[in-house]
Amino acid sequence: MTSTILVTGGTGTLGGHVVPLLRAAGRDVRVLSRRERECADGIEYVTGDLLKGEGIEDAVAGAGTVLHLAGGPKGDDEATRNLVRAASGAGVRHLVYISVIGADRIPLGYFRSKLGAERAVADSGLPWTTLRAAQFHDLALTVAGKMAKMPVLPAPGGLRWQPVDAREVAARLVQLALGEPAGLVPDLAGPKVYELAELTRGYLRAHGRSRLTLPVRMPGKVGRAYRAGENLTLEGAAVGERTWEDFLAERVR
Repeated sequence: MTSTILVTGGTGTLGGHVVPLLRAAGRDVRVLSRRERECADGIEYVTGDLLKGEGIEDAVAGAGTVLHLAGGPKGDDEATRNLVRAASGAGVRHLVYISVIGADRIPLGYFRSKLGAERAVADSGLPWTTLRAAQFHDLALTVAGKMAKMPVLPAPGGLRWQPVDAREVAARLVQLALGEPAGLVPDLAGPKVYELAELTRGYLRAHGRSRLTLPVRMPGKVGRAYRAGENLTLEGAAVGERTWEDFLAERVR
């Protein structure tokens, strides 16, 4: 008999792909959600808030594996520490965490928070697996859509992304969650590297539009980190198959 898998962030972009894959694998799934939801199709929903430390004990009770996908613009380190404390008390046998490439190299609060969450997982005393992934195509779409509204397209010099399809990340995470704890596994990135302005131009072309481009320079430590490609893994990463162009062909009609 297999134990329940708890998924935090199970209603988000990534969780929306992960949960059906776990169900297709025949696993019972529990989702921790900030909003109350009706249980359906073999999925149990538990209401709670990781950052506030609410409802976590109920969520982890009886779960053999925790797949930690929940995240936000800030506070991921604190939320993960709250989860780890509850998971340790509940005897969880495998904690799987999704992080971001560059968590240990980009001097921004979001990345520092992700690194803090990674450390909380690694120091938890629980068997663990952490996967760092590149930015999702979905995020690139949001950013490109906002930039495309500007009368002139800013082109930050040296800012490159290697966007990956969320479905490919989900498939890898399910594989890891159903396997043995593996520590920090190879990063997962997309098949192509793009300048940020190139992503936006692709978005504009898909809509039959264009914009003038204005080169800009990113200042300070953050600019130097991005120009050095610290947010990329060009060697040693697992690489997805779906490109930005493939994604746009599906999403932009």
